[in-house]
Amino acid sequence: MKNKRILTCAITGGIHTPSLSEYLPVTKDQIAQSAIEAAEAGASVVHIHARNDHDGSPSAKLEDFEYIINKIKAHDENILICVTTGGALGMTIDERTAVLPTFKPEVATMNAGSINWGLFPLADKFTEWKYEWEKPYFEATRNAVFQNSFGDMEIYLKKMRDAGALPELECYDVGHLYNVKYMKDAGWLPEGKIYLQFVHGINGALGTDPADLLTMKQTADRLFGIDGYVWSAFGAGRFEYPIATQAMLMGGNFRVGLEDNLYVSKGVKAKSNAELVSKMVRIMKEFDLEPATADEARAMLGLKG
Repeated sequence: MKNKRILTCAITGGIHTPSLSEYLPVTKDQIAQSAIEAAEAGASVVHIHARNDHDGSPSAKLEDFEYIINKIKAHDENILICVTTGGALGMTIDERTAVLPTFKPEVATMNAGSINWGLFPLADKFTEWKYEWEKPYFEATRNAVFQNSFGDMEIYLKKMRDAGALPELECYDVGHLYNVKYMKDAGWLPEGKIYLQFVHGINGALGTDPADLLTMKQTADRLFGIDGYVWSAFGAGRFEYPIATQAMLMGGNFRVGLEDNLYVSKGVKAKSNAELVSKMVRIMKEFDLEPATADEARAMLGLKG
């Protein structure tokens, strides 16, 4: 499958708020429908967070995840769903991991280390907010650390192992790759290839220069061997397509979606996740590449199905 790449679409996340874009899916129905449309547009995997219907704030409620997952699967049971354990700032470990024993997903994200999480500049970019929680949510990140200690990660990985879920290891900086190396050597990770996601452009972590992605890839090669892992990458904001395209040309996989970026081109808001996916599919076709199907992605990642 040399001409195939895993194209993940991150549907809503826990960063962007309703005031930033009228097109951000924030209700259970909107999130599920947006995921279905993204898969139909070519996404190999849909990455799911949940939100509260009444105000669009991040949700850890199992009933919200259940509704979203059931609606997606009722439309097409073969859609490959990756659930979050990152959740949102302020959520407890129990809240972030409750999805694992309950839904036993095929793949779930796990943040591979702690970082500063500086979303506070967004608080000054808007004067009108749809909901009272939004501005304080951003302002609070001035002093926020997104904690993922070794003790935390050991808990996440045990719950993933018990649920039969492949960890998608979110690496926001080079040091996180060394964390993964420790966890691999300590036997915390499943046998076989590990799955790494290189994250670029978060204020408080790794940047978006092409050299930054090269550094992550070269470090992973050195630590795990070129055949010891599968990798993907994404960039936040306007760097979504530059990072995805660079990863594609380097032989890797990539992610797009409204969780990471709200614009389909300069100054033009994306009206849907499907629009962002479709743009990436067009870029792929220019290089005679195609997004993997859900079953092809399962084979590439060694998922349980």
